Amino acid sequence: MTEAVEGADSMLLIGSQVVARTLSRLGATHCFGVVGSGNFDVTNELVASGVQYFAARHEGGAVTMADAHSRMSDVPALVSVHQGCGLTNTATGLGEAAKSRTPLVLLAAEPAQGDVHSNFTIDQDAFAVSVGAMPHRLHRADTVLTDVLRAWHQAVVDRQSVVLSMPLNLQSSPVATAAGVDESVDRMLEQLTRAPIVPSNIEPLIAELDRAQRPVFIVGRGGRQAGEAIAELAELTGALLATSAVAKGLFNTVGYEGQAFNLGISGGFSSPNTAELIGNADLIVSFGCALNDWTTRQGRLLGDGARIVQVDVDPIAPGRYRTIDLALIGDAGATAQAAQNMWKARHGDAPRTGYRSDEARASIAIGDWRQQPVDQGETSSTGVEPRALTLILDEILPSERIVSVDSGNFMGYPAQFLGVPDEKGFCFTQAFQSIGLGLATAIGAALAQPGRLPVLGTGDGGFHMAIADLETAVRLRLPLVCIVYNDAAYGAEVHHFGSQAVTPSMDAVTFERTDIARIARGFGAEAITVTELSSLSSVADWVASNPTCPLIIDAQISSDGGAWWLQEAFSSH
Repeated sequence: MTEAVEGADSMLLIGSQVVARTLSRLGATHCFGVVGSGNFDVTNELVASGVQYFAARHEGGAVTMADAHSRMSDVPALVSVHQGCGLTNTATGLGEAAKSRTPLVLLAAEPAQGDVHSNFTIDQDAFAVSVGAMPHRLHRADTVLTDVLRAWHQAVVDRQSVVLSMPLNLQSSPVATAAGVDESVDRMLEQLTRAPIVPSNIEPLIAELDRAQRPVFIVGRGGRQAGEAIAELAELTGALLATSAVAKGLFNTVGYEGQAFNLGISGGFSSPNTAELIGNADLIVSFGCALNDWTTRQGRLLGDGARIVQVDVDPIAPGRYRTIDLALIGDAGATAQAAQNMWKARHGDAPRTGYRSDEARASIAIGDWRQQPVDQGETSSTGVEPRALTLILDEILPSERIVSVDSGNFMGYPAQFLGVPDEKGFCFTQAFQSIGLGLATAIGAALAQPGRLPVLGTGDGGFHMAIADLETAVRLRLPLVCIVYNDAAYGAEVHHFGSQAVTPSMDAVTFERTDIARIARGFGAEAITVTELSSLSSVADWVASNPTCPLIIDAQISSDGGAWWLQEAFSSH
């Protein structure tokens, strides 16, 4: 750790110390990274300031861990990487975070100003912009404190993933006093504490709800902290409840009546009954939900005559993906509460029936994917049936869990057949549609929710891609259940291109079976290979043993002929 420079009146901190002290006092608690010479000092200063640091094995894993941790803790996480190549290694994970509007700050060292011959020199600002992140930098010694505050402000207030480039010469230069840092941070925290935005006029929303006979509320990431207020408004107005995939579990804790009218996920993962009920709605009200092509099946899930209302705190979000009838700019919870108050003033406290008919209740009760019959004894010559596998694990694993899902042909199985207790029990990094982010996602999510059993659903392709950070999970002693849906292929491509009239060669996307369990044991994890469903009994023994290391389940699955959501995934390719 570099010593601070003693001034005449007070301690003068160097740049790396100012960065660390400022971010710690602003509320940063966790940092993920890979340390090189350029970020060694600032990382140690973060630890000295009280920030917990978690070393990853690859920068791509580090930024994805931070992304997942931010989503599941609602506190912006930090990332610390070396200059140049350390930053470029974050590309895919940073792109995922940026597309998801995850607030985080990535601290990237940078060659000293004027060092044009450094092998590490790249245009770091242009790199950040290319993946959708917001570029910030330390400009001069006298602006370092302001530069850090500005980066944090944009991450938190604008919900952006920010890259803060830190030239080496400014990291080691005297820049500000400790008292100056503390005073500036206190002023910033006062600015960040503000009342939720409420739309200036709730009347148009009430008018839409008054007219509607079959309203459906769809809640996305922006409404994850407003579940109670939205559920109460839905009960008053007779609306059915649904979520986007990233808000799965939001309404799992409401009372019986609310649960009976919870449709689950809207979009590609919807069951036929859910899709029909949403399609028959005459009013869709989204709270913090983009209504993108995934959530609406390219718009086909929405009925032709349905009125569409979007509530979002971001003024440019409404109407981005499709034509809407009404936009309300405001916080999801504050808007729902204001609508409740106006509704009660006009109609009283008694709930109306609306779309909450006995017919709708019955359709929801029997229509969930988890209610569909599955032969749990089914095993084919090519492997175990993935639905049966997932349902058995759902029964074995503790209900207090946090489920993370990688991308791939398999992903609908953990997303739909593994239950979660609430919205903090499901982490879904799919904005970039990249495989290989699942393992790091699960690690970050596990650290954000340490009281829950972390569970990962991944494919063999994504698992192999991310395997370096299995060592991270072992080192951190995480009791992570990693379900590898192993079809020895990039299954999505096999099913998509295999359905063509003339089947092309699949040699580029199919592989020999890999002994994943043996590889995992080499990293220090426990592991089993599942070719018969009866093998899963050992998972219960592992759970009962109070484990302190990951369990890798190499589930050699049978072909599903293309998962039910796959057609939606490839419809725009």
